[in-house]
Amino acid sequence: MRPYILAENNWKNLKDFRFELAVLPWGATEAHNYHMPYGTDIFEADAVAAGAGKYAWEKGAKVVILPTIPFGVNTGQSDIYLDINMNPSTQMAILKDILTVLDRQGIKKFLIVNSHGGNDFKTMLRELGLIFPEMMLMTCNWFQALDKTKYFEIEGDHADEMESSLILHLKPELMLPLEEAGEGKEKKSMIPGLKEKWAWAERKWSQVTEDTGIGNPKKATAEKGKRYFEDICVKVGKLMVDICEADARELYK
Repeated sequence: MRPYILAENNWKNLKDFRFELAVLPWGATEAHNYHMPYGTDIFEADAVAAGAGKYAWEKGAKVVILPTIPFGVNTGQSDIYLDINMNPSTQMAILKDILTVLDRQGIKKFLIVNSHGGNDFKTMLRELGLIFPEMMLMTCNWFQALDKTKYFEIEGDHADEMESSLILHLKPELMLPLEEAGEGKEKKSMIPGLKEKWAWAERKWSQVTEDTGIGNPKKATAEKGKRYFEDICVKVGKLMVDICEADARELYK
C-alpha cells in the first residue's frame, strides 16, 4: 500500500490521519494515432501523479492522490469512434462536488494534475474560488512543465514522440510497433490569425489529422520516456511540496 494513494488506503490508516493537499489527476479517453491505447492520457495521469506524490511524500508533504478522472473535453472529436466527451459544465459539477467534501473535512489545498490538452480548468477554478474562499485551488499541465526539446527530437502535441516514449516506458505491452504508427501530420488552419496562435477556435480533429496523431512518433524509445518521466515526477513533486509548505495568507512578496 502506498499511503499517499487514496484508492490503496484504508480506514484504519485514515481514521485519525489528516492530509494537507489533495491532488486530482484528470485524463481523457481518446484515439492516439494507430499504435497507442485510448487510455494514454489516463495512464500518464495515473503515473505522473503517483510518481510526483511519492516524491512529495518522501519530502514530508502530507499529500493524497485521488483516483484519476478518465474522461476529458473531446468536443472537437465527436466523429472519432469512442472518443468519450465530458463537457466543461460536467467537469465543473464534478469539481464542485469533490471540493465540497474536501472543504467540509478540512483539506484546504487542492491541485489538478491535468493530462489532456482539451481540458482547461482555469475559468472553473476562478468561479469555484468564490464558492470556497478558504481553499487554495490550483491546476497544472504536467506536459508543459519541462522543455521537451531537451528530451525529444520531433515536435508534436498528441501521440507524438514524447507520448509514445512515455507509454513505451509505462505500458509497453499496450503499444503496437512504431512501424504501424502514422506520421502524425498536422494540417494548418487557412485563417492566418489561427495559424499564428493569437486567435483561437476549436480544431475539428478529423480535418486536422488523418491518423489522429499530431507529431511524428517514429523516433520514440522507452529510454527517452523513462528519463522524461523521472524528471517530470520530480518537477511536479516539487510543486506539491511547495503548495504544502505555502501559507495561503502570504503567497506574494
